[in-house]
Amino acid sequence: MVKRQRSNKILILFELIFYAVLPYVLWNFGREPLGDYTAMLISTIPGIGYAIYRFILDKQFNITGLLILSSLALGTTVDLLSGSAEQMIWNGVYLSLFYTFLYIVTLLIKRPLSLYFAVDFAYLQGYARMDSRALFFQKGIFKWFQFIQVIFIIRGLFMAGLTVYLLQKYGIDGYGGMLIYKQLAGWAFSIFIIGMFFYINVPIRNFFAKQQNQLQDNNNIALQQSNATVE
Repeated sequence: MVKRQRSNKILILFELIFYAVLPYVLWNFGREPLGDYTAMLISTIPGIGYAIYRFILDKQFNITGLLILSSLALGTTVDLLSGSAEQMIWNGVYLSLFYTFLYIVTLLIKRPLSLYFAVDFAYLQGYARMDSRALFFQKGIFKWFQFIQVIFIIRGLFMAGLTVYLLQKYGIDGYGGMLIYKQLAGWAFSIFIIGMFFYINVPIRNFFAKQQNQLQDNNNIALQQSNATVE
């Protein structure tokens, strides 16, 4: 437990460095010699590099890995094609809204991506994907993945709105502060979402307990019928 807590603290520190500190430093020191757009492009490199490293280290393949790689490829392509620093930020907002729309669609068709993220995570723990998928779609469990999906949607809308608000209030000069605000907001949502994923263990345990009770009741009924037949 102590080792895991230490590992989580190191992970948070690395995320702070690669997603906030280094981009902030590169942005501020690169603006004057390189210009806003080039400095902003360079400031995204630490985050992209760290995301790829975590992807390889965590072995996040299938739905989760596909989404991560697609996001990196699409985000990098959009950044390179933006042409200006301000347009790059606006394109980031549009891209965020696109991902939010994707979450909405998968929620409406009752295939929440949050459930498939959990399936991939369970697979890394040694559980078969088919078994996990069948379990997570059970009544009483599935609704919690839908709720988490709603949180993903709220997060996407909030982060896009926060970016637009900060850009309109502070302009391109406030990009450094924007990185900090967005990182803090992202952490707040992440903590809540991770907490919800952990809470799903409660309805899962209740499901297995209910199954065990049902099996016990069926065994008792069968035993009573067997005794009645003998008599």
